[in-house]
Amino acid sequence: MKEGNRKVDQQAREVISNIVLFDVSDPRLQMVTITGVNVSFDRAYADVFYTAEPERYAAVQAAFEAAKGHIRSLMAKQLAWKQAPELRFHLDDTVDAAEKLGRYLEQEKVRQATFEEAADAGEEL
Repeated sequence: MKEGNRKVDQQAREVISNIVLFDVSDPRLQMVTITGVNVSFDRAYADVFYTAEPERYAAVQAAFEAAKGHIRSLMAKQLAWKQAPELRFHLDDTVDAAEKLGRYLEQEKVRQATFEEAADAGEEL
């Protein structure tokens, strides 16, 4: 990502987040968070990253596909860009990866505590 694009990416993320929150009535898009947007250098397209509950991934993706024209149209009205970028929606799996890592670390902590308790008691594992 180019340094000069950060401001554009942030501006697009804020506009899209507000549109999803206030202007899109699809209930499948409730409780969805826009985590980031990467706008191409020529502003022809924007990759929009989002999170939602794991059991809703398919429904949320379908809702974004159905609403992307509407979101793009509203985005064009709010931004002073020559063209509104084509929107491509992607699940941001970093939250899931972080939760998985957290569970693993917690399990490892419990395993280590059990090992230390057994060692202190003179048991062999």
